[in-house]
Amino acid sequence: MQYPGFFDEIDPITLRDPLAAFLGATEDGEIEVRYLDAVRLAGHSCPTVAGAWLMAQRALRELYGQEIPVRGEIQVQMQEELGTGVCGVIAGVFTLITGATATGGFHGLVGKYDRRNLLSFGQDIKGVARFVRQDSGKAVIVDYDHATVPGDPNMMPLMQKSLMGQASPEEAGRFRELWVSRVQAILLDHGDDLVTAVVEES
Repeated sequence: MQYPGFFDEIDPITLRDPLAAFLGATEDGEIEVRYLDAVRLAGHSCPTVAGAWLMAQRALRELYGQEIPVRGEIQVQMQEELGTGVCGVIAGVFTLITGATATGGFHGLVGKYDRRNLLSFGQDIKGVARFVRQDSGKAVIVDYDHATVPGDPNMMPLMQKSLMGQASPEEAGRFRELWVSRVQAILLDHGDDLVTAVVEES
């Protein structure tokens, strides 16, 4: 499997998952999620997937500091309704990282490890999402804006030609290069600068 090399330069997110530990899926329940995992989930890499990654990363840092975040014990509230815009794509990445699901997740074992109802939509918050620690109630609202990282002016015309089947192989290749370059700039050159976080102490 070949993919842009800069994916490997993005810091992974390490979590502890009590369910994984209980069932022996990983040693001590430690799970490492990489940006490539988010790309596999979404089927592509774009400013939205990059933004979801950056927001989750920032939210977990604000909530846990130097502690290892606990997967399956984090509530995620989305501002938009599922099916609106790119809400579903972002929520999917959040689920991958935090384990939070709406109604379709793991139902638990004897009342423990239930992943359902940790993810909700259409919430009245001033941001893309609100992450809440289930143990302490500490919360953080995160938002994301990549408008300050514009793409090359040739990118969109080349995208249109590619979508219409009118681009030459060289033009299609050039479009992909420009697209990947913008996502790389978002993740590696700007990163945290594109995310705002407001912490709410319990």
